[in-house]
Amino acid sequence: MAESISTSPTGNAAARGGFLAAIFLMATSAVGPGFITQTATFTATLGSAFAFAILASIVIDFVVQLNIWRITALTRSNASATANAAIPGAGYLLAVLVIIGGLAFNVGNIAGAGLGLNAMFGLDPKIGGAASALLAIAIFLSRRAGLLLDRAIIGLGVLMIGMVVIVALSSNPPVGEALRQSVLPDVIDFPTITTIVGGTVGGYITYSGAHRLLDKGLVGEENLAAVTRASLSGIVVTGIMRFLLFLAILGVVASGVTLDLSSQVANPAAQAFAAVLGDWGMRIFGVVLWAAALTSVIGAAYTSVSFFSAFGKMTDRSRSIATVGFITVSLLVYVSLGTAPAALLIFVGGFNGLILPIGLTIFTYVGFARPDLMGGHRYNRPLLIAAAIVCALTWYMGANSIGGIFAFLQG
Repeated sequence: MAESISTSPTGNAAARGGFLAAIFLMATSAVGPGFITQTATFTATLGSAFAFAILASIVIDFVVQLNIWRITALTRSNASATANAAIPGAGYLLAVLVIIGGLAFNVGNIAGAGLGLNAMFGLDPKIGGAASALLAIAIFLSRRAGLLLDRAIIGLGVLMIGMVVIVALSSNPPVGEALRQSVLPDVIDFPTITTIVGGTVGGYITYSGAHRLLDKGLVGEENLAAVTRASLSGIVVTGIMRFLLFLAILGVVASGVTLDLSSQVANPAAQAFAAVLGDWGMRIFGVVLWAAALTSVIGAAYTSVSFFSAFGKMTDRSRSIATVGFITVSLLVYVSLGTAPAALLIFVGGFNGLILPIGLTIFTYVGFARPDLMGGHRYNRPLLIAAAIVCALTWYMGANSIGGIFAFLQG
């Protein structure tokens, strides 16, 4: 049967809470420490031209999230199960890639938490990262883990938005020039675009909100309109956050401040906040980065572990154990690495950008050719055409960016 895009809300308070949790899980995962560090680094090197990459990430995010959320709602299955049903074996491949990418991203998230506490208190980044990882584990081990997860993500997300708004208003960025270069950039850099796309919608982030809705039972045709509404709301929140953060740092760069990108302890975003608000700004930035990192550690672990079910049924207990193990392994890898945290945060975004087209290709195929997996729906054709275009674009960008992305680790 055919369907159109409707956005009428549901009236159930519990459902609204579930949708809000999914929106913020997606938004805080998409605007995590990787994106913050990438934005500062690329704004310092590209200036206003980086606006084009931000706009591209938002457009791609719109197409990816809207299709993934809606198809997941219709199939009533997580991504790996949907992929296996559509193309035998594809779900296992997707699960392995997302888990590996999620692990890489979580190493970067823990690094971001360490950078945040370093900016707040001068704490060694590895000690700060370890303390933050242990806090995330404590949240998962709580008897009320689901409620704590939702409330922590929503509260920390609101805090991030408020602080970035203050800095964006204080830095006096060249808004007109940024708007011009968002559509007519002086330079287009594919590794940069692939990295920022991967850092905001690649890897596990693609499925974070959709899997949260699945766990809460907010799926099926009866919830499709509200799923669409929630997805659009999440994209709007993340889009605003991305542009605000970019403008905040652009104002600093445009004023003549040079951000240090070379040292092993470089924290370019912290330098930008400090340039606007002084020592107070540095500490406030630490709160923002730590909040972004902690929510992303939780989101990466939660979503990556949801893919473990591709290899066998999981109980609540086994899922909790796997989540704790996932965070612990991420922490051990981070502590043992010699790579500078900022460089690591940039690399993992690019790595997950290389994973993005694989999952999107599978879901686009499901939308076009497997209505049987979606309860007989004839999926919205304009959305599928947009998904096919983004598929081709992300494959092209990935092919042209592999060398440049791995080069980030050397910087």
